[in-house]
Amino acid sequence: MARRLVPFRRRADSTITLINVVFLMLMFFLVAGSIAPQPPADLQLVRLSEADPLIPPDVLALTAKGEVIWQGSPADPASYVAALPPDSQGVARIMPDRDTDAVGLIQLARALRAAGAAEVRIVTERSSQ
Repeated sequence: MARRLVPFRRRADSTITLINVVFLMLMFFLVAGSIAPQPPADLQLVRLSEADPLIPPDVLALTAKGEVIWQGSPADPASYVAALPPDSQGVARIMPDRDTDAVGLIQLARALRAAGAAEVRIVTERSSQ
């Protein structure tokens, strides 16, 4: 009995399907973007530079007058270092006012190191540019 050979058929590539899906997604986003309502031209959005900065609870704040504030009240470096949580690894953080004297900042950093801080970091503001 002779066998009949069936010719091998190649499967169709799925690239056409992929192109169709990408094209449909492109059309959807173009239409959805044009339908979305535009904000009024005179609308002024909130600027973060005008908002009051929040001081994290584990940061010493150094005011322009040289006052050291921790958790809303005046503090000394020794009590701050003693209250550092164990997972902080002895890292003290200072958030100085932009008008703070550099000498006062250095004195505070030295006092923190003398009180037992392993490292002193200065927290600053990121540039908006």
